[in-house]
Amino acid sequence: MPSSTTAARRARSRPAGVPSPWGMFFQGFLKHPVMVGSIIPSSDRLIRKMLAPVDWANCKLFVEYGPGVGTFCRPILEHMAPDAKLIAIDTNADFIRYLRHTIPDQRFAAVNGSAADVEQIVRDHGFDAADYVLSGLPFSTLPTGVGPAIAQATHDVLRPGGAFLVYQFSPKVKDFLDPHFARIDHGMEWWNVPPAQLYWGYKG
Repeated sequence: MPSSTTAARRARSRPAGVPSPWGMFFQGFLKHPVMVGSIIPSSDRLIRKMLAPVDWANCKLFVEYGPGVGTFCRPILEHMAPDAKLIAIDTNADFIRYLRHTIPDQRFAAVNGSAADVEQIVRDHGFDAADYVLSGLPFSTLPTGVGPAIAQATHDVLRPGGAFLVYQFSPKVKDFLDPHFARIDHGMEWWNVPPAQLYWGYKG
């Protein structure tokens, strides 16, 4: 659980009239259950384990798909260097508006768009490649063809040695990763609701 200091800091960052993270996340799930994939945000344990392999000193561009209410965005920004960039991509315009209101960090950009267009989005922000891409998108329930397109685009946008970090509630996501990543590490986070499958696919 976040400390009282952390919780207070996050609460202060929300302008008056903006819904709470939990309320916003629940609304997003009700409107787009296929795209959100879970009714509650990820646990702190999952976040720490998922981000543990990241080499923050050599990370200039971090991309996240499906950031929701920013559960991962804030810890990522806390670790990132002052000159690094975080691009969060979501098809849900409500989440994008929420993030723009609640994360006033110049290193952060919230983009309303598709993860399949990540290469163009990265170029639009002045980068040639990403160091890390994180995704909590429910690959197994995405519309036909979307999952493979995102996996291909992610591999293409990563620099050599970069990694695709994926957390899912179904191991079927590995079927999308296998064609593109020769090395895929796997872990589990049981202290999450529901328990999550964790994958780290490295571009060799």
